Amino acid sequence: MVCSTCGADVADGFKFCPHCGTPVSQGNAGPAAAPAVASSDIPELALVAAGTFPMGLNEVNRKITLTEFEMGITPVTQRQYEYIMGSNPSKLVGKDRPVECVNWCEALIYCNFLSIKQGMTPCFSIGNATDLTKFDSKSPLWKRVVCNFTANGYRLPTEAEWEYAARGGKDTDINQFAGGSNIGEIAWYGENSNATTHDVGTKKPNGLGLYDMCGNVAEWCWDYMGDLPIRAMTNPHGSNIGDTHVKRGGSWLDDPQQCTVYFRSASGPAGKSSTLGFRVCRTVQAESSSKAVSKEEVYV
Repeated sequence: MVCSTCGADVADGFKFCPHCGTPVSQGNAGPAAAPAVASSDIPELALVAAGTFPMGLNEVNRKITLTEFEMGITPVTQRQYEYIMGSNPSKLVGKDRPVECVNWCEALIYCNFLSIKQGMTPCFSIGNATDLTKFDSKSPLWKRVVCNFTANGYRLPTEAEWEYAARGGKDTDINQFAGGSNIGEIAWYGENSNATTHDVGTKKPNGLGLYDMCGNVAEWCWDYMGDLPIRAMTNPHGSNIGDTHVKRGGSWLDDPQQCTVYFRSASGPAGKSSTLGFRVCRTVQAESSSKAVSKEEVYV
């Protein structure tokens, strides 16, 4: 193997060139691709049109209908998180890598601060408070946090919204990964990541133009729907009260099964890891669509 920077020979198994220190791609990782997404301080969103899809694996009778919403085209990056919060908690540092080591509570705090920064109405509150920094992440008061789905601010996607977007929206992709069947083209995962995150947007997007829905970092969602009932549902938002939240998409550490669009795992709100980040979404408002989400349409 030859170092791409200094041209020195590098023995198999080395992660860095012993002469100049440049990271060396191993195995299936291949050379680093140029990001397809321009760096920005504010997440860019893509419109996800309304539609119906069969949620979960091989369950055609679980028809989920969603009104339209906007989804971040990448996970929130370290650049974007630091721009709003003034700090970067990530262990695997890189401005355009996904932010990680953020727990569920901190993801909600970021969403509210981003909303305020953009002159929008925050979605999350505990009682009358939208400044959630006053509540410790281990406080039982987090069980009382509510999401106003009619607000125009940023929020976490629901579990159903995440899967619908990963599958390509109304033109549902039947592939098990977000945008195709070849995981190496779509995701940074356990076999090609060199045990680290990578800049967002360096793998292929899905049909909606969303990157890194599979791999790189798993992503927090607002809710956890538990044992999914086999019936039709509209705009399921999960339980109003709970201390478990779903993680979707798999990470740089995970195997292919954990990176599928239907794999589900869950954690308490204070959990954090270098494999776990989040992406934001927004409800499409009534003034721009007659299909705005109703706050009362809550699955229990």
